[in-house]
Amino acid sequence: MARMIPAFLARTSLCGAVLALFAATIPFATAQDRQAGVEGASAVVLMYHRFGEEDLPSTSIRIDQFEAHLAELKSGGYQVLPLSRIVAALRDRKPLPDRAVAITIDDAYRSVYLEAWPRLRAAGLPFTLFVSTDVIQRGGDYMSWDEIRELARGGVEIGNQTASHPHLPTLPLDKARDDIRAANARIEEETGKKPAFLAYPYGEYSTAIRDIVAAEGFQAAFGQHSGVAHSQMDRYQLPRFPLNENYGGLDRFRLVANALPLPVSDLTPNDPVLTGRNPPAIGFTVLPGIGDTAQLDCFASRQGRTHMERLPAGRIEIRLAEPLPAGRSRINCTMLGPEARWRWFGLQFYVPEN
Repeated sequence: MARMIPAFLARTSLCGAVLALFAATIPFATAQDRQAGVEGASAVVLMYHRFGEEDLPSTSIRIDQFEAHLAELKSGGYQVLPLSRIVAALRDRKPLPDRAVAITIDDAYRSVYLEAWPRLRAAGLPFTLFVSTDVIQRGGDYMSWDEIRELARGGVEIGNQTASHPHLPTLPLDKARDDIRAANARIEEETGKKPAFLAYPYGEYSTAIRDIVAAEGFQAAFGQHSGVAHSQMDRYQLPRFPLNENYGGLDRFRLVANALPLPVSDLTPNDPVLTGRNPPAIGFTVLPGIGDTAQLDCFASRQGRTHMERLPAGRIEIRLAEPLPAGRSRINCTMLGPEARWRWFGLQFYVPEN
């Protein structure tokens, strides 16, 4: 009998952003050992932008939705941890609690200060705020440095989202490096602390940009693609689940907050910026011991469910019906795991304008 996928899962499998590349499996470990290690050192990272700005449903969450999310996180089934603790555990392959969750917010809009910060503080939930420093100077919809410093004094981790919030793959590499360094310097000047984490604007980066971020000494970097962060991932290509009004219902929130990792290796293509073959030849190998890949489905933005070829040894090849358009495109792969929790692996590709 065909596997039934909830309608909201089929829809939301189309949202996310960027690419999650995964490192090789642990040498000499059995499949069971590797699976246990992945489950034990994994976490869901949530991403928000605006709060209560209902004229912008693609980037804002309604206040009633956000309050429902916080109530769910406080219900006792989750462990909301600082991003720094989660990254340290992933780096050191140390165990994390089941249903470990981190909250991140991008862009430092003023509604973060007016709406999200009071509610998160009252709930006692830690979070990380990613800041684009040049954008802050505009005022208007954005927080002030006084407000950002207030959050930092209150224990909020402040991350780097570059200075000018550019499309990083379109910049010469030296310009991208300068932009990242400028934001680091300004955040350290304003808060007294150098950022440990970076969020790629729009979730866009190339492998060369990833290498710059690693060389600059960041502990981790995050995209906007859906998926569960785990200890066998590249820490400079970590996923987050985007949440907004359109995809912020409580059913979907519970789906992503309870998600499990879907670890893979041998991902092709290995660069999320496509400058050659399009549609790309997408493939990956599912880690042994994770489950029956016959239960795996992949969805592409604007194309829906993809055609998949299941090869021996857990190899999956995705065949897209059409070339990916200029800009960002996303692919999400899911399969049902234990306790009716969904395993999730997301990709994002960036196609430059001609």
